[in-house]
Amino acid sequence: MARAAIIDGKAIAAALHRDVAAGVEKLKRERGIAPGLAVVLVGEDPASQVYVRNKANATRTAGMLSLEHKLAASTSEAALLGLIGELNRSREVHGILVQLPLPKQIDATRVIEAIDPAKDVDGFHPINVGRLATGANGIAPCTPTGCLILAKSVRPSLEGLEAVVIGRSNIVGKPMAQLLLNEDCTVTIAHSRTRNLAETVRRADLLVAAAGRAEMVKGSWIKPGAIVIDVGIQRVAGPEGRSRLVGDVAFAEAAEAAGAITPVPGGVGPMTVACLLQNTLAAACHPGIR
Repeated sequence: MARAAIIDGKAIAAALHRDVAAGVEKLKRERGIAPGLAVVLVGEDPASQVYVRNKANATRTAGMLSLEHKLAASTSEAALLGLIGELNRSREVHGILVQLPLPKQIDATRVIEAIDPAKDVDGFHPINVGRLATGANGIAPCTPTGCLILAKSVRPSLEGLEAVVIGRSNIVGKPMAQLLLNEDCTVTIAHSRTRNLAETVRRADLLVAAAGRAEMVKGSWIKPGAIVIDVGIQRVAGPEGRSRLVGDVAFAEAAEAAGAITPVPGGVGPMTVACLLQNTLAAACHPGIR
């Protein structure tokens, strides 16, 4: 059997960035509106700082207004909620993203629920979660949306496929399952307590691996010809003391059986920021809860 086609997340994300930039230019020209994305970072977590910097650069490149709020790690929950209230009221802000994780003195759930659902470009607010679950128009989380775009780049109609999602987080696993249900897939959510996980995965025409465990999905688990979307990214020890990035799927093995597969890095990762910008543009075009 031929080796799997590689799903090029970088190229697909770049095309989405271009589409968003064109949409931003049209919105400015026709309605005089520049989409504004406010990103809030509390503390000095190195990884979060990199993520925020990348998001800000991408926002500006797309022609959007980038508003960065960097707060001390000692910031109180009340102060953060006060800032969110200001951003909710600001007419120049169409999207609000609070970078997670937050310091221990701040309740992340309370913060997420304080964001105006119409500006919740992460798609984490309970109203947006409920709208996704009921098939209504709303804002869907960025990473699952990117995964869906990648899968549909291989097969535009996913109708009738047996899909398995490994992972049940509120950020990826659960919304991914809802998006696939909305595409008329038959969906199984698997997780750390699933019995006979390998047998469950072998049924999948479409596998989305988001468990956060390095190379846990073996090539022997993959149904021949399946589409494999690998959300995981972990750094593990490599030869000669060098580290390397891997996903939840043992890539080399899985590529021998799959029909198409995302690499790590260069697969799902680039899609997350692209979908964030897409959500921000949509929020600017259609203010209010949709």
